[in-house]
Amino acid sequence: MRINVIGTSGSGKSTLARGISEKLNIPYIELDALFWRADWQGTPDEQFFARLEERLAASDSWVIDGNYKRTQPVKWRNIDLIVWVDYSFGRTVCQAVKRAATQAWGRQEIWAGTGNCETFRKSFFSRDSIILWTLKTYSKNRRQYEALLSDPGWQHVHFVRLRSPQQTEVFLRNLTEL
Repeated sequence: MRINVIGTSGSGKSTLARGISEKLNIPYIELDALFWRADWQGTPDEQFFARLEERLAASDSWVIDGNYKRTQPVKWRNIDLIVWVDYSFGRTVCQAVKRAATQAWGRQEIWAGTGNCETFRKSFFSRDSIILWTLKTYSKNRRQYEALLSDPGWQHVHFVRLRSPQQTEVFLRNLTEL
């Protein structure tokens, strides 16, 4: 079982992907953890893709959390299921704000070994704000994901679109290997 959980920042991808990982007892791969380095520096694509390939090759089954459109040819090469967390704009923004505030308040390192922590300034008063990113990418992501659902090149992949936390709970409760 190879699964990718996609959705706009703040939608709940990580929470769902960890839940799937636990339920199916398969490895969890967080794309952000592979991409981000110390001081919020991104990993060059060549290294990023190599790290991703290494993690994918380590197991026959896995769940990936993250979008990174440029990684689609790698992560979707043998994908079985794509789960789109597609909550309303208001709910997604509220979740992004809550997460940013919680992370900034707790000052916890987001990805082990990076030293990267959210701050109130970065989260709420910066061009690099995750909240601003959510606001800017929500509609664009929805258009792209809707196009994927009808793209003949991906018709062999099983898509699940979750539009509410209740649907997500039911999906997770009923999830078994395909």
